[in-house]
Amino acid sequence: MADLATLVTDIADRLMTRAERGRVADYIPELAKVSPGHFGMAVVTADGREFAAGDADTGFSIQSISKVFALVEASCRHGDAVWSMVGREPSGSAFNSIIQLELEAGRPRNPFINAGAIAVCDLIAQGQDSADAIAAILARVRALADDDSIDIDTSVAWSEAVTGFRNAALANYMRSFGVIAGPVDATLSVYFQQCAIAMSCRQLARAGRFLSLGGVDPGTGLPIISAERTRRINALMLTCGHYDASGDFAFRVGLPAKSGVGGGILAIAPGRASIAVWSPGLSAQGNSLLGTLALEELSQGMGWSVFNPDVD
Repeated sequence: MADLATLVTDIADRLMTRAERGRVADYIPELAKVSPGHFGMAVVTADGREFAAGDADTGFSIQSISKVFALVEASCRHGDAVWSMVGREPSGSAFNSIIQLELEAGRPRNPFINAGAIAVCDLIAQGQDSADAIAAILARVRALADDDSIDIDTSVAWSEAVTGFRNAALANYMRSFGVIAGPVDATLSVYFQQCAIAMSCRQLARAGRFLSLGGVDPGTGLPIISAERTRRINALMLTCGHYDASGDFAFRVGLPAKSGVGGGILAIAPGRASIAVWSPGLSAQGNSLLGTLALEELSQGMGWSVFNPDVD
């Protein structure tokens, strides 16, 4: 097993100079402005040690990684009632596909595709206005990272709102089936702002640490969510966290993880560590090209795959 500090530094040194970096998410104007030259990586171990390299302290739009934290918030509010609105199966389709909604009566396959995340936002917003709902999600993220400086990038949120026609179509289609109960515009406002939360790799790895600890808050020792719900969230991250490339990611990396089109990935080594990587260039499926390579190398070097029988 490699030395973790050395491995993180070596991975960053090699990938920061790699020529092939993928393509930034240019369909969102603000994300198109981000240089593909960035690469950052941070690891926070279960016992609180931190290892970081590259652009680990540079903020970026976490995009769909926010869906993990929104699912936690919805689970705390509604428990297993979440699953009456959203499924738990891999989609096998692009993250913004509308085809499955038509075939499956408007019920999203899982909470990590866009339709599922919009439905989760609607659950969080029940009984309150959109400002309170996004405030709750943001407060959750800040508490998990123990960092009140984390905020929403309003330029990114606006950029998503003015170009989010497909997400609006998904939301209206679900509304027609009663999967979304609240006003569509309000639900979309929550979703666009949630995706525009900006964090660094270090902040993101800290925020995800509880998922490596069975749902326990590392600061207080108290449960944030139950161990059972933590296991289920990790399972969904493994099977659904990379859209139609989730199977390939599990094959190559073998860790629960959630990607975002801002180029970030949050990965969890249960009982071991929380890992965040960021490189804005994406694969054809919308996942960070270099981030995936980095996690593959880290998992192999540390023996952290959940499928590895040799992990003690």
